[in-house]
Amino acid sequence: MTSKRLATNFGIYVYAAGAIFLGVLGLASGDFAGGWQHVRPDLPGRELLAYLTALIELCAGLALLWRRSARAGAIVLTLLYAVFTLAWVPKYLADVRVFDPLGNLFEEFSLVLAGLVLVAAVSPVDSAIARRASLVARLFGLAAISFGAGHIVAMPGLLAWIPAWLPPSPMFWAYVTTIGFFMAAAALLSGVMAPLASRLITAEIVSFELLVWIPKLAANPREHFYWAGNGISIALCGAAWVISDSICRRGKPARVGGASVPHSAI
Repeated sequence: MTSKRLATNFGIYVYAAGAIFLGVLGLASGDFAGGWQHVRPDLPGRELLAYLTALIELCAGLALLWRRSARAGAIVLTLLYAVFTLAWVPKYLADVRVFDPLGNLFEEFSLVLAGLVLVAAVSPVDSAIARRASLVARLFGLAAISFGAGHIVAMPGLLAWIPAWLPPSPMFWAYVTTIGFFMAAAALLSGVMAPLASRLITAEIVSFELLVWIPKLAANPREHFYWAGNGISIALCGAAWVISDSICRRGKPARVGGASVPHSAI
């Protein structure tokens, strides 16, 4: 299977959907996305900041859907997700023995990487960001390592989240998904079978949304945590899809916001 056969241009729309979802959720709740967007509860003006952040996410996500505003939307989301990434650093450094903050940091970092890839996609092919787009996309492998490590650290809790009806057993899928993340990381970072690996890791993350987060929300529609989890999960699906589109494309023109954009540097 060639990279051109694997390539699509759908990732940007899923990535935009994640931002729009988070924006609408923030405006409806007046809060950030649960434990993923780390903001101190005692921060002055926290609620106002939450509304402002939600408005930015909503507008930037919508901006990705139109050619003339796609670059601005990608830049804004990249910067916003970078802020949330950096916000996890002090939390992790406070106790490096606790993995959870590092896992959240890399989840946000994966959104930053996808944003940078989209910025590169709508930038001149000879620009600095466009020339480095391939490297940026492959750095998603670092996030994949974090995802796999998070599965190992949280294995007992992970088993409780995997649907019991899924054959052959939750333990089987816990091991398969964990190994899958590490194998995908090796492929992305080395470049060996990277297009196929990028599609498989995207499918894995999408499966979490379909099999875990959506049913959890359906069972707990009043819980903000599950709404926030779905928003972040959709954003992560979009990030993986954007990275995969970039890796698989290899010079094939992409359609971003309704316009064909050269991807010779990706």
